[in-house]
Amino acid sequence: MELSAPQKTPKTQKKVVVFDYGFGNVRSAERALARAGADVEITRDYDKAMNADGLLVPGVGAFASCMKGLREVRGDWIVDRRLSGGRPVMGICVGMQILFARGIEHGVETDGLDEWPGSVEPLQADVVPHMGWNTVEAAAGSRLFGGLDTDARFYFVHSYAVHDWSLETHNPTLEPPKVTWSTHGKPFVAAVENGALWATQFHPEKSGDAGAQLLNNWIGTL
Repeated sequence: MELSAPQKTPKTQKKVVVFDYGFGNVRSAERALARAGADVEITRDYDKAMNADGLLVPGVGAFASCMKGLREVRGDWIVDRRLSGGRPVMGICVGMQILFARGIEHGVETDGLDEWPGSVEPLQADVVPHMGWNTVEAAAGSRLFGGLDTDARFYFVHSYAVHDWSLETHNPTLEPPKVTWSTHGKPFVAAVENGALWATQFHPEKSGDAGAQLLNNWIGTL
């Protein structure tokens, strides 16, 4: 009797929710994630956001407005609950900034999600906003930037950033955060990989092939 070849099990698509709280290019993010191989849904539904393989938090505009919008739909609670359970979350642009302890805009200080210590402050550069393509100095051993050339360029649009990384990991059993930097006037944090929480200051969904590879790298960890 002739034996048939074993059938390969189809690869299951990872479910990613783009969290819709009114502040972010959700459609661009949806298209980019779908191209990278994810099963994507835009929603603010609590159960869907909690149960997805990955949650992407976009963000554009003012820090204070984003925080207000996020809290109004319990997004702050969803992010915290997911991370407490080790469920992956990724922030983009202001969606990264609000993960820090505070944002300072026009002299006004607003509390962030405080997942990381530090302040989001005005860029220290001659030309602001920082708008356009720029390179990054990826952290050693970065999975987010895996397979990308050191001269890969990413698309930035921002007037504020984190200039000082202050989180220290004293537990030897925990992998220390991987912090990637870029420079516009003064060096600033361009991306972070910290356990289940990853984030980028730039827009991977607007960064062409390099951004697509980066999103594919994130989806591959889900």
